[in-house]
Amino acid sequence: MLESYFKITSQGSSVRRDILAGIATFLAAMYIIVVNPTIMNAAGIPFGGALTATVLVSFFGSLMMGLYARNPILVAPGMGINALFTYTMVVGAGIPWQTALGCIFWAGILFAVLAVLNVRRYIIDAIPAQLRYAISCGIGLFITVIGLVNAGFLVSNPATVVGLGEMTPTLVTFLIGLAITAVLVARNMPGALIIGIVTTTLMATAIGRLWGDASAFSPTGSATLVNFNGIFALPDFSAMGQLDLIGALNIAYWPFIFVVLFTTFFDALSTFMGVCQAGKLLDRNGEPRNIRQSMMVDAMSAIISAPLGTSPANAYVESAAGISQGGRSGLVAVTAALLFLPFLFLSPLLSLVPSIATAPALIMVGVFMLDPIRHINWYEFDDAIPAFIAMILIPLTYSITHGVVFGFLAFVVVKAGVGKRHEIHPTMWILAALSLLLLFQE
Repeated sequence: MLESYFKITSQGSSVRRDILAGIATFLAAMYIIVVNPTIMNAAGIPFGGALTATVLVSFFGSLMMGLYARNPILVAPGMGINALFTYTMVVGAGIPWQTALGCIFWAGILFAVLAVLNVRRYIIDAIPAQLRYAISCGIGLFITVIGLVNAGFLVSNPATVVGLGEMTPTLVTFLIGLAITAVLVARNMPGALIIGIVTTTLMATAIGRLWGDASAFSPTGSATLVNFNGIFALPDFSAMGQLDLIGALNIAYWPFIFVVLFTTFFDALSTFMGVCQAGKLLDRNGEPRNIRQSMMVDAMSAIISAPLGTSPANAYVESAAGISQGGRSGLVAVTAALLFLPFLFLSPLLSLVPSIATAPALIMVGVFMLDPIRHINWYEFDDAIPAFIAMILIPLTYSITHGVVFGFLAFVVVKAGVGKRHEIHPTMWILAALSLLLLFQE
């Protein structure tokens, strides 16, 4: 039955190989079960509610990707877009998290419209590749900064703006965990990030018990950083259905809806193109296999994310872990989807994980996301300057929105200034105008 539906053998794989590939993909991406609720919790969403939403979205998104699009690609709440949700929209702009979820929902609806109309070609033509690469790299740097701040490695310093945190037992534990995680990633160890998270958590249990004091780090002010509250619990649905759909339609929030739409759409498109190219999962035209169906799944996953209580889901580059091991069919994604479900009932166990344990994973994700930097044309300054501005301003302003806005404006100004107006797509002029409106609204 599996062979008949997924056509596994004709794609050069087997049921056993695709199941093992699904396990590998899950191990490579399961860090999101802990990391995403941690970031969502910083926006005010209950950790347990965000964890339940993360698991459900990952399950349904990956299942749809396997059964409908029949691609070996995992879907889960996206890194980068969750940072935009928490640190740009909620913390930075002061949008209530319920309203921010409403913005996520409407962005998902627009995403679905774009997917149905199959306008990806026009969008790709409008935004220059150099800016797409730069934005991806900037988000990677932003995630890295968030990890360093969460670990207490980067702290505010009145004299130098930022500085190095004090070498406390907590920070030393983080550095050891980072070193272990980096070595595991460099050795291509399957599940390296989750092994790093578990190892760092185990080391952190000594803080407040054998040495040090974690009261400055613990959300409850406890001297101990890791506190056991049980293993099993029923799913927490406190974040479900909390989105404010009407409030999100306020004209002041339209720019945020656009930025979410832009980020999710291009992240999905670039992930499909990169993963499918690497795994030779291409159709006769050289495009990613079943790209239209895959984009629809990504859009639907983004739509259901907000009602469940989390930032948008999208395709994961970690899917390359399973594809590199020979996974070729949708069975890979279905296997990964099923592996998410048990974690609905393990929230007390997962809440053991402190921020210093997830910080190394965030930093490694930043490393992964910097891959497109090699595609930026650094030898042509009219390409390099807008790309650099977009990439560097995202982490320095602690805002993905500001990096994108100034990147668009820089591209239009520099290209027009050097007499290359023909390289500016008409849509880019519209995007630049919207960017100016966004700046003047703040």
